[in-house]
Amino acid sequence: MTDAPSDLTKATADPNPIRQFEKWYQDLSANGVSEQDAISMTLATAARDGSPCARIVLMKSFDDRGFVFYTNYSSRKGIELTENERACLLFYWSPVWRQVRIEGSVEKASDEESDQYFHSRPLGSKIGAWASKQSEVFESRAELEKRFEEFGWKFGDNVPRPPHWGGYRLKPTTIEFWQGRENRLHDRLRYRLQQNGSWIIERLGP
Repeated sequence: MTDAPSDLTKATADPNPIRQFEKWYQDLSANGVSEQDAISMTLATAARDGSPCARIVLMKSFDDRGFVFYTNYSSRKGIELTENERACLLFYWSPVWRQVRIEGSVEKASDEESDQYFHSRPLGSKIGAWASKQSEVFESRAELEKRFEEFGWKFGDNVPRPPHWGGYRLKPTTIEFWQGRENRLHDRLRYRLQQNGSWIIERLGP
């Protein structure tokens, strides 16, 4: 972190956590955070028996409805989200000494939304979505590469979206903003969604 962190207070924070996230997100490129690092987030899920699992996924969009990522519905995370729709996202941007933690429930994005994003992807990524049986055991890389070649021959340049692949949207009920400060006296503001649709902001101890 090159500059001193700015204060994060109830008075300076936006009353809407999505607008506050947008404000921080727009600051990233000016502070040396690459686009890849800006959209990388940890997705934490839990199986029906409570076993946790976390992995990095890429945020592809966000708005007042929530935060969207795409994956294979048959993957471990897809299965766990079917068993338990509650999940958590975590962004950490070290150059600006900030993190955002988002908790809520997850639902599938619409077919239209998933189709639109899928068809914007590079050709190889579209073929890869068919070739990879995500989270399943492969005997060798050669097996994966063979499947990639076979689907490439099958579809050519016109690759449809696989029925097992698409988007998820995490609808937040809690969003916490963390701003690192000296002497470990960090600023933490938590937004909690109320039943009437409004947000309350609470300062947490560091």
